[in-house]
Amino acid sequence: MNNAARNAKQLGAIIRRERKSRDLTQKQLGETIGLRQATISKLERGEPGTQLRTLFDALTALGLELRIHERGQGRPEDIENLF
Repeated sequence: MNNAARNAKQLGAIIRRERKSRDLTQKQLGETIGLRQATISKLERGEPGTQLRTLFDALTALGLELRIHERGQGRPEDIENLF
């Protein structure tokens, strides 16, 4: 898997896609990390106010990690087509 996210909405979409690929509901993921389903929903929608701890707990539960790279010079349309 090689996904790029340039904003919270795109990062949320990646988390949603990975959660679904593991056949987990938002409630199940939330229970795994001790959060409510509504919190997972907000994370997946990229809503402001999500705590970094929530993000990292969800990534860990899904077996994912966050990597930081220099932004590429691709066209915005190319990035949007990933989602």
